[in-house]
Amino acid sequence: MVESLLEILRNNAKESPETMAKMLGVAPEAVSAEIARLEREGVIRGWQAIVNDDLLPKGHVTAVIEVRVTPEREGGFDRIAEQVSRFEEVDAAYLMSGGYDLLLFVSGASLLSVARFVSEKLATIHGVLSTATHFKLKTYKQSGVLMAKPGEDGRLAVTP
Repeated sequence: MVESLLEILRNNAKESPETMAKMLGVAPEAVSAEIARLEREGVIRGWQAIVNDDLLPKGHVTAVIEVRVTPEREGGFDRIAEQVSRFEEVDAAYLMSGGYDLLLFVSGASLLSVARFVSEKLATIHGVLSTATHFKLKTYKQSGVLMAKPGEDGRLAVTP
């Protein structure tokens, strides 16, 4: 039941326990108890709305930053990753395979604020070897949700 419940929550976290119970063939109390257990155990870490920042009137900048670091003898990448993750500008941080070690999703009020974060905070951390910053221009899909309005398919009308 856990995987099916998590899939339902990933698709619509506002679904009622009663509706989820019907979908899973269990009692609503069982769904509520399982969600409470998953929250206690830290499997469910929070609840968030998926927002299309492109439609907001206030400026908002998102960047993806590739970071190469020197792993530490005892902790590997963990200490640096945890240090970087504590910055308020960092929305998400991942350990990656490939040409860089950490992948950060960073947000700020402007390009300059993100640039300052990189130059004044991130790049100055002992063990950070290099960074590569990529700025988001437009969002097409986020967390499995298409950002186009319903009925917008982006195709031009064909007329005879």
